[in-house]
Amino acid sequence: MLEWKKLLSSARRKDLSNKGDPVPLNAAGTRTEIERDYDRILFSTPVRRLADKTQVFPLDKNDSVRNRLTHSHEVSNLARSIGVALVHDDKNNIPKDDQTKRDLPSMLAAIGLAHDLGNPPFGHQGEKAISSWFTKNAKTALNFGRVKGVRKVEIERMKSDYLNFEGNAQTFRILTKLQILNDEFGLNVCCGTLAALMKYPVTSELVSNDSKATKKFGCFHSELVCLEEVFKETGLARGTRHPLAYIMEACDDIAYSVLDAEDAVKKGLVSYTDILSYLTATYPDDKMIKKIVEKADERHVIHRTHNLSPAELNDISTQMFRVFAIGEMIRAAISAFDDNYNLIMNGKFDGDLIGSSTAKLACKGLKDFSYKHAFVHRSVLAVELQGYNVIHSLMDMMWDSIAARGDPLTVDARDSTADVFQRYVYNRISENYRRIFEDKSNCLPLNYKRSQLLADMISGMTDSYAVSLEQELTALRSIKD
Repeated sequence: MLEWKKLLSSARRKDLSNKGDPVPLNAAGTRTEIERDYDRILFSTPVRRLADKTQVFPLDKNDSVRNRLTHSHEVSNLARSIGVALVHDDKNNIPKDDQTKRDLPSMLAAIGLAHDLGNPPFGHQGEKAISSWFTKNAKTALNFGRVKGVRKVEIERMKSDYLNFEGNAQTFRILTKLQILNDEFGLNVCCGTLAALMKYPVTSELVSNDSKATKKFGCFHSELVCLEEVFKETGLARGTRHPLAYIMEACDDIAYSVLDAEDAVKKGLVSYTDILSYLTATYPDDKMIKKIVEKADERHVIHRTHNLSPAELNDISTQMFRVFAIGEMIRAAISAFDDNYNLIMNGKFDGDLIGSSTAKLACKGLKDFSYKHAFVHRSVLAVELQGYNVIHSLMDMMWDSIAARGDPLTVDARDSTADVFQRYVYNRISENYRRIFEDKSNCLPLNYKRSQLLADMISGMTDSYAVSLEQELTALRSIKD
């Protein structure tokens, strides 16, 4: 049985290593350590980059259409709201002390805000582009040779890390390694927060469709020690999700299903009535859908009596649909958590909250609707294709520059055999990422470190920066050639 005291652990890896400050920075503060986690994440650079990363519509110029930052704030808000409800809910056995009432909602807010930090530019197409580049160049980039002291299973894990690049694992790497590089602890957020963030608590070689928790992976080989420290502190193990990970996943599902449909309306691809017609025709007997549609239509009738333009009527009716749909889905997710509480706390729940709730068909219907009418719209596919090509072009140029740099354990940067263009490209890679690559204590296989440097740089880019940098480097390469 999992224990909430461990699951909400406010211990930080830096303190556990005895390398922490002798006096806690917040010794005289009013915030709890978990509340500080949210603030640390909020003020970090990767969060700001989310403002120019794709949610559904790449490089969109419509300010009202969501990007990854607005999506993350919305997931964070929904998660915090559910957390507040759960700590005042007598239907579960979550502790009701004052500390838990503060920490549990704050932890949910933190992981909701952080859950997409590792996503590359151009959304999930960016992940596919990175993976396909490594698949295409595996013989070169992922050829680790025979490495003394490294087992075959570890070599296969390292290859799988990039043949199936995963933004969730990059998020864990960002928080534990890539930020605030004055030491090896990254943002040094609490172990409980790191554990709750892991939707897929396994490494890449253990990915399997046998379980929801192993469908993807949440940790690269390079952060395996961090993962084990987090598991030890929180009482979790590979393949066992933190209970709050289910809440965050549900909020992500709610945001994707309802808000992506709303964005399709804002883009003018569909209308309010299109959404309702699709849902009622597809699932005519679903009670939740009927309830949402009836409530939304009542407001729609009222709005029609006002002096609104067709565009305004469409917009405000969709907004009210969103309000009612989110409210019903949140209540359904809370009920599903309470109903499955014992299975979750015993690590035996192998479902997801929305899929196990009365909101299942409403969520599925809205996702299917958005896919058919928005995700595969030619305007979206055209920009996604552009993003795919931009990422491949950047990776080609950057890999050559990284390889030309030589092995940082034996070759000084000044002694590199790289030409002028390759030196220029290498120096356009973030200094933070290069510092990790060149660290003398980093004894991972050379090509793994090279692949990691490449993936760190690409996944850290915003959509606009990726496009502009690719154009700049391509122009300079043509002059060189």
